[in-house]
Amino acid sequence: MSDSLDLDERPPDSLGDSLGDSLPGIEDAVDDVWARLEGQPRAAEILASAAAQPVHAYLFCGPRGTGKRTAALAFAASLIGTDSRSRRLAMVGRHPDLSIHEPEGRTLRVAEADEIIFEASRSPVEGRLKVIVCDRFHTAEPEAVASLLKTIEEPPPTAVIVLLSEEIPPDHTTVASRCIIVEFDPVPDDDVRRILEREGVSSEGLDDIVAAAAGDVSRARLLATDSSLSARRQAWAGAPARLDGTGNTVSALIDELRALIDEAQEPLTARQRVESDDLARVEADVGPQGRLRREMDARHRREQRLLRVDELRFGLATLAAFYRQQIADDHHPQEAVVAITRIRDAHAGLVRNPNEPLLLQALFLSLPSVHHW
Repeated sequence: MSDSLDLDERPPDSLGDSLGDSLPGIEDAVDDVWARLEGQPRAAEILASAAAQPVHAYLFCGPRGTGKRTAALAFAASLIGTDSRSRRLAMVGRHPDLSIHEPEGRTLRVAEADEIIFEASRSPVEGRLKVIVCDRFHTAEPEAVASLLKTIEEPPPTAVIVLLSEEIPPDHTTVASRCIIVEFDPVPDDDVRRILEREGVSSEGLDDIVAAAAGDVSRARLLATDSSLSARRQAWAGAPARLDGTGNTVSALIDELRALIDEAQEPLTARQRVESDDLARVEADVGPQGRLRREMDARHRREQRLLRVDELRFGLATLAAFYRQQIADDHHPQEAVVAITRIRDAHAGLVRNPNEPLLLQALFLSLPSVHHW
């Protein structure tokens, strides 16, 4: 679905300007559009250089939370932002020559790919170029990839297409080969720490936040507002000592861990509530924004789902660290290696969106009981 606004949806007082002035973060946009891209100096250098002579298509590849979307907005601002107003609007995704698309569901479907193709065919409104950003390209169904291929190969001369992808699946390689690929690595822990310290995060608990963020600056910022992170880490780290091979113990442990994950969603819920209220104020000024609200609601649901996955990954990593320590201490290393292998299998299974209780039940029932060591 697109974040762009059709001209016939804009009231006479310019909806694009109103949104740009009202949405949070607009005051942070600066002349240096790359200042907000944290921990990715190489990507910023490549894109700043590319902006002088852009080609038809780019693919930004790297894990979630590494700044791909921020980089896409900065790149768009450098291509279409000929003045401070244009840069501000581009940096919050609200310039009329910037079109942002992402799947409404779990995958990018053909109908959504067709929207991208249609947007690429339209002429710029204000400048000589328009930028089309497709987020979560790695979720594209094979038919959607095939549909996009011709446009990626031969886009209109006024269009620059930017694909954001966490990986390049095998059936996406043909499209990827038609793009300039820009790699985004997890942000180094030292950079995550520096960013949080600069933003006023207390040093107390900072080690837990940085470790749990795993190179994801957005998650680090969210965790910095989460007072229950330490309790979750302790609960996962203490799980092996509680396992006694019985189903009742496993069931009780899973209930406790899932309740903690529920609590972990509270900071995200608070942030989403602020965003919803901000949009409500914009609607009060300029009228209903049905498309923006639908997209926001879909994104909020996706963020909530991904947060649970992040929390499970954090928990599994904490479990694995416990067993690695057993190996380091030469304490039942063979059993610890088996446990780590089973934890890795559970971690790999997260990509299949498994049933959360069943995943944890199968894992905990398979782990060796430290009571027998």
